[in-house]
Amino acid sequence: MAMAYKMATEGMNVKEECQRWFMEMKWKKVHRFVVYKIDERSRAVLVDKVGGPGEGYEELVAALPTDDCRYAVFDFDFVTVDNCQKSKIFFIAWSPTASRIRAKILYATSKQGLRRVLDGVHYEVQATDSSEMGYDVIRGRAHRARG
Repeated sequence: MAMAYKMATEGMNVKEECQRWFMEMKWKKVHRFVVYKIDERSRAVLVDKVGGPGEGYEELVAALPTDDCRYAVFDFDFVTVDNCQKSKIFFIAWSPTASRIRAKILYATSKQGLRRVLDGVHYEVQATDSSEMGYDVIRGRAHRARG
């Protein structure tokens, strides 16, 4: 536990690839999502999985482990009531109930370091199980937004 706290307070190194994959998703629309993980050995946030343009929300949920924490960003496309095509980027802090306490602390305290380099996230969702980040939750948050 002391090591997780020490790593968190000293800060995680966010690898350049984390921002690069995010920007490609945001601007080029070549990815639907990016999943990030913390490598405790190298004390760095790394890219764990990238969802291709044909992959959707179900594939993102399937990419998240049931027993370990992750961060993810998802580019959610939808049509407004005015029939306008919109896109909102969600940051998901995934901390399942079955994950280790050490991992939960590490991810919770390291989140802002990653968020700082992901410029353009519209919403954040924190989830401990899939019901807290269900498709209806994401869609509801995006549709409540105006603009």
